[in-house]
Amino acid sequence: MYPQWKLLPLAHLGVLRARGRDVVAFLQGQLSADLAALTRERSLLAGCHNPQGRVLALMRLFEREPGEVLALLPRELIGPIVARLRGFVLRSRVELTDESAAWRIEGLVGPDTPAEPAPAFAPQLPQAPGAVLEAAEARVARVDSNPPRWLIVSSAAAVPGDALPGLAECAPADSALWQRLAVAHGQPEVYAATSGEFVAQMLNLDVLGAIAFDKGCYTGQEVIARAHYRGRVKRRLRRFGSAVPLPLAVGAAGTLADGRSVRIVEVAPAEGGGCEFLAVAPSETAPGEPPAAAATLRLEATPLPLPYELPE
Repeated sequence: MYPQWKLLPLAHLGVLRARGRDVVAFLQGQLSADLAALTRERSLLAGCHNPQGRVLALMRLFEREPGEVLALLPRELIGPIVARLRGFVLRSRVELTDESAAWRIEGLVGPDTPAEPAPAFAPQLPQAPGAVLEAAEARVARVDSNPPRWLIVSSAAAVPGDALPGLAECAPADSALWQRLAVAHGQPEVYAATSGEFVAQMLNLDVLGAIAFDKGCYTGQEVIARAHYRGRVKRRLRRFGSAVPLPLAVGAAGTLADGRSVRIVEVAPAEGGGCEFLAVAPSETAPGEPPAAAATLRLEATPLPLPYELPE
């Protein structure tokens, strides 16, 4: 057993498979990442947007083989996203299917510093952000650091742990750990409750590397590029914490003690009690901003730092 290493299920995620001769060109015109950079050794974080530049889904892309891409995103969004993308296929040779039942998605969390005993697979794990390790019918992508995290997508038919010897001996953990680390690292997720609610920069997708500003056109590109080059993003994803649990739900609106209105993006229990959450909020109360509605949830929460700088 390797107690310093945590393995946890990510059952809320599913797999959208895009396959066909034109798959790269098709996705290049629909997603905000540069598909030319997607290889079997490198995954990509990408947004799918509507024409108004609002994020419909956020997904992690893997190239399984030439002409086949696997996209990881919340299961509840796969049906709507497949239906939407099919409307743009036209004459492209692309097949879009929900392959969630064929794949198992897990998260792996390592120790902050090297610790013994270490599993045999540890030296093989990719270290660069987005880098991918292929092992049998599994893909392992580095997500972030401190502590290090990896996404694992493997065949549901394979025996758990076969792809990485020793993986099954990692300590089991709850998916709440993954959520807590995602909040701490300022990494948003988009669910049905928030799909289509935020322009890409409001979720910091430009800072997180999910937008390529030097690629060609894609759905929503005009609005996203205008916000980037004119620098008019008044509301961004920010991190907050509370010493006590708060009745928060993804998509809910709230008002901070300083009067700022916020929209909840992700919530997780804090390690020492209470909770932490990501919310889209202004940096300070904007002049002339209308007062929050009386029915808005009042939040006693403290701003917390993000591990990256925001372009204010």
